[in-house]
Amino acid sequence: MGLNELIAVLRRCAGVDDEVVLDDTIIDTEFDALGYDSVALLEVTSDLERTYGIKLGDDAIDATSTPREVLSLVADRGGAK
Repeated sequence: MGLNELIAVLRRCAGVDDEVVLDDTIIDTEFDALGYDSVALLEVTSDLERTYGIKLGDDAIDATSTPREVLSLVADRGGAK
């Protein structure tokens, strides 16, 4: 899974603020700065678990604060398709 796939999941599950540009520059930007709260990230986590057939765990939201951290977690759990 790459950043473009994660951006697609973010858009599909949680939408995007009109003032936020989701591109390759966001990889180390914290989700709250991008306008995503814990509820939005819960939806994203659920989608990633279904799509990649992995279990990220209930603490995934607390353990990740940037797209890079989510990508790393997904890869660690075997979700790098």
